[in-house]
Amino acid sequence: MRWWISVGVACLAGALAGGVAVVSAAPRTPPAQQLSEKEASVDVELILAVDVSYSMDLDELAIQREGYAQALSSREFLQALKNGVHGRIAVTYFEWAASSDQKIIIPWRLIDGPESADAVAAEIMKTPIRRASRTSISGAIYFAMPLFDEDPYRGLRRVIDISGDGPNNNGSPVTIARDEAVSKGIVINGLPIMVKEPSYSTMDIENLDLYYKDCVTGGTGSFVVTIKSRDEFKEAIRTKLLMEVAGRAPPPRIVPVADSPKDPRVSCLIGEKIWQDRWGR
Repeated sequence: MRWWISVGVACLAGALAGGVAVVSAAPRTPPAQQLSEKEASVDVELILAVDVSYSMDLDELAIQREGYAQALSSREFLQALKNGVHGRIAVTYFEWAASSDQKIIIPWRLIDGPESADAVAAEIMKTPIRRASRTSISGAIYFAMPLFDEDPYRGLRRVIDISGDGPNNNGSPVTIARDEAVSKGIVINGLPIMVKEPSYSTMDIENLDLYYKDCVTGGTGSFVVTIKSRDEFKEAIRTKLLMEVAGRAPPPRIVPVADSPKDPRVSCLIGEKIWQDRWGR
C-alpha cells in the first residue's frame, strides 16, 4: 500500500511526535542487503534529492533550503530520531537538474542528536543557491542509487526522497529508473511542488501530484506530500522527514489509497512530450 497526503489534511508532525499508533512500512521486494536490527548501525539511509531547475524561482529555492534546515533541527524531528531502534540516521543531500547535472551538497553524515542535526542544517544553509537547466528525475534516481554503496553506515531501510516542480523531460524515462530502484529494495518518496499555475514557459503540468504518485514514487510504504502554496513548504518538509525517520505510514485518519493503476492517470512521458513539442527534439 502506498499513501497519498495533502499537507492540510492533518497535523502529522504533532501526531508522530505524540506517539499516534501507525503501521510500519516495509520494502515491496526485500533486498539482498536487508539487515537485521543488530546488523544495522542506523535506522534509515536517507537521500534527499532536491530540484534546482530553472522552473524553481529563487524564492522557492530559498524556502526549500530553509525548510530542510529547520526540519532537521526541529524538536519533532529530534524526538522521532530518538524513538528509533538505533536513535540515529545517515543522510546525504544533493541537488539535481539535467541527467548529467547533480551536485552533492552534504556527503553522508550521521545524525544522532541535536548537535549533529544542527551541523547538517547549518551546512545546507551556508551553501550558495544555484539553478540549472532541464529536469531529469530519472537522472536523480540513477545518481542516488550507487550513493547507498558509498555510505559507511548500514540502515534498516534505504529511502530516496525526491522534491521537484515538474515532470521528467531529460534522460531515461522515469519509470525505468524508479522500477530499478524499487527492485533493489529502495523506497522512493515524493514532494511535488505545485505553488505556481502551470506555465508553457516553465513546462509545468497540471496534476503533478498524480504524476509523482503514478510515475515517480515506489516501494511499499512510499508516499507523496504535496505542496500547493508557499506557506506549506516548511510544514510539508518536516512532515515528510518525520515519516521517513520514523519508518511509519500515515496515522489512520489520513486515508490510504490503492496502489497506482495499471495505466497512470498522467502520462509518465508527458515531460518528454512537452519538450519535444516545444523544441522539436
